[in-house]
Amino acid sequence: MDDNTIICRCSDVTLKEIRDLIKQGYTSLEEIKRISRAGMGPCQGRTCGQLIQREIAKYTGENIADIPPCNSRPPVKGLKIAQFVKGGCEDD
Repeated sequence: MDDNTIICRCSDVTLKEIRDLIKQGYTSLEEIKRISRAGMGPCQGRTCGQLIQREIAKYTGENIADIPPCNSRPPVKGLKIAQFVKGGCEDD
């Protein structure tokens, strides 16, 4: 893959950016996620997470299965659009 290849489409992060972070010593998916925002978009890393894990494994020599996936943080509670329009929350 070319350095200009987009790894995270949600946050527009390139392969070069990922490789640079790994070379700087960020060798966990969570670290790379927090610094680059890769995996924080609408897909929550479902698209880019494995690509980043593969790059970490390639650089560190670890087995890709030993590199933990990133944490997905969906909303705690779904909200209806009407709640935003009204400007408040429903009581549970």
